[in-house]
Amino acid sequence: MKTKMTHAMRMELANAVRDRYAAATTKDKRRILEEFIAATGYHEKSAIRVLNSHPKPKHRQIRQRLSLYDEAARGALIVLWETSDRVCGKRLKALLPILLPALERNGHLKLEEEIRHKVLSMSAATIDRLLQMPRRTMRTKKKPRVVPEPRRRIKMRTFADWNEPLPGSMEMDLVAHCGEVNRGSYVHSLVMTDIASGWTEAAPIVVREGTLVVETLDRIRTGLPFALRALDVDNGSEFVNNRLIEYCLGHGIELTRSRPYRKNDQAWIEQKNGAVVRKLLGYRRFEGLAAARAITRLYAASRLFVNFFQPSFKLAAKQRDGAKVAKRYHPPQTPCERLLQAEAIPMTAKNKLREIAGDLDPLKLLEEMRAVQAYLAALADGETPPPATSEPPNLAAFVASLSSAWHAGEIRPTFSIEAKPRYLRSLQKVSTQTLIASPTATLKPVIPPTPPVTAAKMQEKPKPVYAEPGQARVQALRMVWPIVCRRLEEFPNINATQLFEELCVQFPGRFTRKQYKTLVRRVNLWRQAARARGVVVGPKTYRRLNDKPRGRRPDIFKDHWEEMARCLEERPDQTALELLVEFQVRYPGRYSLHQLHTLQKRVRAWRQQAVQRLIGEVSRLAPYVASDSARLASG
Repeated sequence: MKTKMTHAMRMELANAVRDRYAAATTKDKRRILEEFIAATGYHEKSAIRVLNSHPKPKHRQIRQRLSLYDEAARGALIVLWETSDRVCGKRLKALLPILLPALERNGHLKLEEEIRHKVLSMSAATIDRLLQMPRRTMRTKKKPRVVPEPRRRIKMRTFADWNEPLPGSMEMDLVAHCGEVNRGSYVHSLVMTDIASGWTEAAPIVVREGTLVVETLDRIRTGLPFALRALDVDNGSEFVNNRLIEYCLGHGIELTRSRPYRKNDQAWIEQKNGAVVRKLLGYRRFEGLAAARAITRLYAASRLFVNFFQPSFKLAAKQRDGAKVAKRYHPPQTPCERLLQAEAIPMTAKNKLREIAGDLDPLKLLEEMRAVQAYLAALADGETPPPATSEPPNLAAFVASLSSAWHAGEIRPTFSIEAKPRYLRSLQKVSTQTLIASPTATLKPVIPPTPPVTAAKMQEKPKPVYAEPGQARVQALRMVWPIVCRRLEEFPNINATQLFEELCVQFPGRFTRKQYKTLVRRVNLWRQAARARGVVVGPKTYRRLNDKPRGRRPDIFKDHWEEMARCLEERPDQTALELLVEFQVRYPGRYSLHQLHTLQKRVRAWRQQAVQRLIGEVSRLAPYVASDSARLASG
């Protein structure tokens, strides 16, 4: 009996039976095959072939549409497009009825009637399609800029999106203490301010690095009198990274960022950068762990002075009348007073704030700030810092000086800087790393000052100065470990390879490559111990102890360096490029611009040596100046 099933129905039945047929036994396969033959009418061999085969997807054949426009029409269109100054397809479609007769009328173009009809009948989409190849060679459009993945994860927030937030919504920024030259490694201040109360926190960071920012943020967060709810940052790489994103997600903090190049989106933190940080530290250059420790002490006292004894205004309303803006403010209050009035702050936190406020002495805080500012000013200017003392501060003398302090004008030691040549001021290095003792031992800040970094107690006191040949690797490094620790404190980012090279230079023949891995392990332990003590240790610009050039490349400036040095002495502000051009004129064919980078390094090293010579001369003249001052005072 013939079946009435269509081919599509047979294929559907075959697809349904195929899996069951493949998994069945021989006896069951015969039964399934007979049922399939009875339903479809296939021959037995055909049915077996269909059930054993895999269905092949059918590829739909797309018929190629014949193009109505040949190369002649396309060539005429390209000429008209170039004549129109390469306008887009829609504009060219509207221009063709005007442009083509104008060219024919002036004898510039003559088309056949068929080609002319094709050109005038083209649509805007057809014009764009035929002009794809000529436009591809123009490359007028830039490739879409790839937005980094962390930046896509952080949503934007403008200055108008806060809408009177609860205490705990803060803005965060970095302030660079680089002086006049933004070059090399220097200390940054991580500043945070609360939008609702104005509570401001600050902490120094030795270098600008994302991991150190997260560590410092965690230390500040644990000392806040409120829970950190939201955090707004700028678009710097130290903030927009996965470390900070994961930290905020893990602690329930809403992380947002401002618009690029819109400082007004972070108006609150920008105001605190000037009113708090710049007022305390000025615009000097601070670098090294000694400066970071002193700034930590300064912020430990100033955070209490600013948040408990410095009232600030808060905008209540703003009305614009043409170009004039009338602003109305709330009565001035300290950040502590605003937190005590906030309903979102729990009573335990308010009681703690009242207890801290009752124990504070503003004069002690102010005297501590002035002492640390004097130390930092001397440290930045290359002078001898005030000697360390364990005696309590003389508050009576400090109070007595307040009545006449206004005669001296600005009394903040960090307010101004002595005028020096720019290149000398930027290259001046501080050789003294003496720490100052805290004269306010009775203060109990919420965030205690960072303890100084000391060498980890993982070695015994060394007996000889260097490692004798044949000793064990660990014992050999124990001998010179104090030298390594001092070098790590001076340049925190120096790696084990650079340290090992310096040890080989200082102690020739005493070390081999066998001690390298041990040194790497010891340096990593030192960094972990330093971070465990709360000191932010990160990369810093490394300067080698020796001035010998790296590698075995010949010194191309050896023959004329003395002449170049005399030119630099006559004109210290001369750049390396100007010096290279001058010697290209003096010695044609000898120098080229390929040596500019090498000359820049040589000039930079010469200026550093000039600064060191200048500092040495000043230190030698210091006793004579002191004796002359004492003689004048006695006379």
